Amino acid sequence: MYGNMMQMPLLISALLRHADAYHGDTEIVSRLAPGEIHRYTYRDAHRRARQLANALGSLGVVQSSRVGTLAWNTHRHFELYFAVSGMGAIINTVNPRLFPEQVEYIVNHAEDEIMFFDLAFLPLVEKIAARCPMVKAWVALADADKMPKSALELLCYESLLEGRDDSFDWPEFDERTASSLCYTSGTTGNPKGVLYSHRSDRKSVV
Repeated sequence: MYGNMMQMPLLISALLRHADAYHGDTEIVSRLAPGEIHRYTYRDAHRRARQLANALGSLGVVQSSRVGTLAWNTHRHFELYFAVSGMGAIINTVNPRLFPEQVEYIVNHAEDEIMFFDLAFLPLVEKIAARCPMVKAWVALADADKMPKSALELLCYESLLEGRDDSFDWPEFDERTASSLCYTSGTTGNPKGVLYSHRSDRKSVV
């Protein structure tokens, strides 16, 4: 005999779908730079997350691929969190306050394939990129007209989304599937990775 509780898996994508359906006009406000405030709604965020999921697929991201971030808490990082884990890949949020050697270790140990970064961390990215051979693309979280000059071949986040199809069916899978990866700091030796599932990560978000 089974209980009468809801049987749907606890997936992170369901959180954003619910927010869009029932709180679509609610604003998400984030600070991009001193004096620069970004505002949009959960409906906007969901649409852009679907576009991002399609963009990630075009870059070769599949289920269980690791996608790294070096970023502050902005709307773009918000979109990455839901798009990456929602499509079945694993987001690795790297602490940019760590020493460059530790950041390099984490990126390589996690086997990140794509790295997204805020422009403030371009010097760090340029310092470690050559020693992160598994990273296939470095993506700047910026508008096309604010892309920096760099010896690296950088992709632009907004250009990746521009014109991208906003239709995406979030897949369903076992709620125990890995969703996110976080590494410790301030511990002895190298940072230690903690791998969260959709079930555990969703509980921490809710």
